[in-house]
Amino acid sequence: MLILLPPSEGKTPAVRGSAVDWTSLSFPELNACRAKVLDALGTVSAHEDALALLGVGASLQDDVDRNTRLHAEPAAPAHRIYSGVLYDALGYKTLTAAQRRKADASVLVVSALWGVIRFGDSVPAYRLSMGTALPDVGRLASFWKPQLTDALAGAVEGQLLVDCRSSTYAAAWAPPAAQTVSVNVFTEVNGVRKVVSHFAKHTRGELARHLLVRRGKAPAAPSELLKATREVWAAELVEGSARKPQALNIILPG
Repeated sequence: MLILLPPSEGKTPAVRGSAVDWTSLSFPELNACRAKVLDALGTVSAHEDALALLGVGASLQDDVDRNTRLHAEPAAPAHRIYSGVLYDALGYKTLTAAQRRKADASVLVVSALWGVIRFGDSVPAYRLSMGTALPDVGRLASFWKPQLTDALAGAVEGQLLVDCRSSTYAAAWAPPAAQTVSVNVFTEVNGVRKVVSHFAKHTRGELARHLLVRRGKAPAAPSELLKATREVWAAELVEGSARKPQALNIILPG
């Protein structure tokens, strides 16, 4: 089983440490593309209209300034850099050593800057969304899609993929539909369902944690994922198609 996560938009910068070691990153075949995106991001972030070009507000000026120094900024494991609702709910810090090893092996984070990394990969904090277009790179989701398809082909072979990505990051790579289950979260009141983004992020983080800490074998098929999910939540499995993965719908009380 592999769990696919989006990055958090906000990040917690490392206070000290060495800069990113490109040779230590997972999927090193992506390094040339990573370097291209990083250089383009640095150029855009130094522009006088950087905030507008990156689609962020003035409160994020420090983050944008940091983008110009990413070759030298301190790096830390991804599970420390990424923060926010989903990652708080996953709670990496409170996992046991064995559970952390499982998380490091099982979690893939799809990133606008790095393409895809594992939890143990050390990277600097940065500000960049997958929905951004950069000069000489273009729309990042389109840029990364063929690269990730090639790089991840071997890693995902034979694995059940639990896709907890948001739509913005799902656009960067379409995993094999037959072995993928996308995770949706709804609230239900009087039989009426609504999608709520905040609770969706939180619940996806809780689901990732549950799959990492529960006893027994990891789910290897959609039906086993449904059974594991129902240990905690009301849930259903919606059939997919040749191109569309099955969907795991988690239903929260309103």
